Amino acid sequence: MSTSCPCGLGEPYDLCCGRFHDGSRPAPTAELLMRSRYCAFAVGDTAYLLETWHPTTRPKRLRLDDGQKWTGLEIIGRTGGGLLQNEGTVEFRAHYRLQGRSDAQHENSRFVREASRWFYLDAL
Repeated sequence: MSTSCPCGLGEPYDLCCGRFHDGSRPAPTAELLMRSRYCAFAVGDTAYLLETWHPTTRPKRLRLDDGQKWTGLEIIGRTGGGLLQNEGTVEFRAHYRLQGRSDAQHENSRFVREASRWFYLDAL
């Protein structure tokens, strides 16, 4: 039995973001890439995070804090980023717990599609 995907869509992980993480298919929209990246933070998949980060802004390495537990994702808004577009933004609030305290990261992320694949570019 599969567990529910951390991205918040309510689907089992392997049928939701897991299919993007394992390379079965790329995320078809900027929002789904954003959700799959949030999920990658939640499950500790740094390889996927680096792979989906645009080469012009990608760090050389990424280290996640093992003590940080991601607890929920809120999509606030989006522009573009659809199936037939090449740019988009997704504004979100990612909730987490760290050292016993709850907090959230609020960001408006930019995404670009190149060669039929979406990439995280940066935060506005």
